[in-house]
Amino acid sequence: MKMFPCTLLAVTLVCATSAQAGVVVGGTRLIYDGGKKESSLSVSNPDKKPYLIQTWVEAAGTGAEKAPFMVTPPLFRLNSGQQNVLRVVQAGGNLPSDKESLYWMNIKSIPAAESNDHQNTLQIAVKTRIKLIYRPKGVTWVPESVTGKLHWQRNGNTLQVSNPTPFYMNFMQVTVGEKDVKDVTFVAPGGTASFSLPAGANAGSVSWKIISDYGGIGDEHTAAL
Repeated sequence: MKMFPCTLLAVTLVCATSAQAGVVVGGTRLIYDGGKKESSLSVSNPDKKPYLIQTWVEAAGTGAEKAPFMVTPPLFRLNSGQQNVLRVVQAGGNLPSDKESLYWMNIKSIPAAESNDHQNTLQIAVKTRIKLIYRPKGVTWVPESVTGKLHWQRNGNTLQVSNPTPFYMNFMQVTVGEKDVKDVTFVAPGGTASFSLPAGANAGSVSWKIISDYGGIGDEHTAAL
């Protein structure tokens, strides 16, 4: 008989990739269209053993704010070779109608283990965490179409970017001269973000690529500093 509880230790790992320990999540991000009743994401199990899958959405901030989204099913068994669809539904919340809002969607997979009274086992529960971006129905186009409106400036050893658009701009790469800016993340709509410049980055221009709605890499854009 296969049992989901571990007999020794359960370790939860946070991963940035969409596939770990046999469970494959069908996307690196989920764009929730505010003009629709729900959004969906697939999860599949190409492994030879079943997994227990737990799903939930949490707010992007560090406070106790509750995310206004429900995921169904929140807890289910995913057998070998099986695929299921996670449905995300907005459950209340007064979200901005003129810009995107960011949340985090979590998919935790716990592998089954053979019951063995004579041997200790180690079970690892892997948590995949992806961005859930709520896009109001009044916000049209896509981030790639307006990313050229970003404003960049140098402030000492810091590179600052301002975002006048209603979209989250998720950076794949930012380069000053021929030097890559490390640890670039994103800039929120109507907000600013700062990144440390690499040593010797003295060029008068900045180039960047953003990540598309489907996880692809956009075209390179360039602006003066």
